[in-house]
Amino acid sequence: MSISIRSRLINFGRSKHELLPEESSKLARSAAVRNNLTDYNVYQMSPKEQAFTIGITGLVFAGVSFIFYKQLLLSLAGLLLGLLMPRFRRIRLMHLRKERLNQQFKQALYCMSTSLSAGRSVESSFRETWKDLKLLYPDPNCLIVLEFEIIVRRLDNGEPIEKAVADFACRAGTEDISNFADVFITCKRTGGNLVEVIRRTAAIIGDKLEIVQDISVLVAQKRFESRILLAAPIAMVAVLSFSSPDYMAPLYSGIGPLIMTGGLLVLAACFWLITKIMDIKV
Repeated sequence: MSISIRSRLINFGRSKHELLPEESSKLARSAAVRNNLTDYNVYQMSPKEQAFTIGITGLVFAGVSFIFYKQLLLSLAGLLLGLLMPRFRRIRLMHLRKERLNQQFKQALYCMSTSLSAGRSVESSFRETWKDLKLLYPDPNCLIVLEFEIIVRRLDNGEPIEKAVADFACRAGTEDISNFADVFITCKRTGGNLVEVIRRTAAIIGDKLEIVQDISVLVAQKRFESRILLAAPIAMVAVLSFSSPDYMAPLYSGIGPLIMTGGLLVLAACFWLITKIMDIKV
C-alpha cells in the first residue's frame, strides 16, 4: 500500500537543457510516476486486507445465518455476503487515514510556526519543518513526512509554494488542511502575517482535535455497550437453539423463519441507528 517517496517525486518547471545530466535523469524517472501521488480520498486495500475483511465478515454472516435459520444454503449465502464488505471497510480506513493525517498536520503547523517566528522565509520554513518532522516521526512511511518531502522537492524544482500547498490540500480532502491552504495562499499573495495565521490555525486545529478526542473517550464506553446489546440477542438465540432445540423448533418451521428475519432486520436497523448516533461531527 505504501510506496517509497523517492519513487513518487515530481519534477516540474524546467526544460532538459537547463539541467545537469544527473538532474535530467531524475526528471525522466519522476515524470514516469508523476501521477502516483497519494489521493487521500481513495483508499486502495492490499490483498491481505481484503482477504482478512472478507474472511472475518463472511464467517460472522455465515454463523448468524446458521443460528437463525439452521440451513446450510443460507449459511453459504451469508458467507458470500462477506464479498460486499471490503467497500465499506475501505471507506472506514480512508476516514482513519485522514484523521491520522490531520493529527500529524497539527504538529507540522507547530514546527512551521516556530520556524517562521525565528525569521526564516516561508520556503525555508517548509524545509526546516520537513527536517523536524523526520525527527518526530522516524517511520519513513509517515504520511505528513512524505507530503512535506513532496512539497520541498517541488520547491527545489522551482514550483511556486502556493501550487504545492494547494495540490496537497486537494489530495488530502480534509476541511482543516483545505482551510489552511486557502488562508496560506491568500496571505502569501497579499502579504498577510503568515506567522500569526499559522499560529492561529495550529491552535484552532489543536482545539478541534482535543474536542474530538474528548468525545471519543466519552462515547467509547457507550459504543462498547451498544455492541454487547446487539450481540446479546444473537447469543441468546444460539444458546437456546443448541441447549433446548425442542423449545426453539417452531421458529425454524412454518412462519418461524419470517419471525427470525424480522428480528434480524430490527437488529440491522438498531446497528445503523447506533452508528449514526455515535458518529459525532465536530
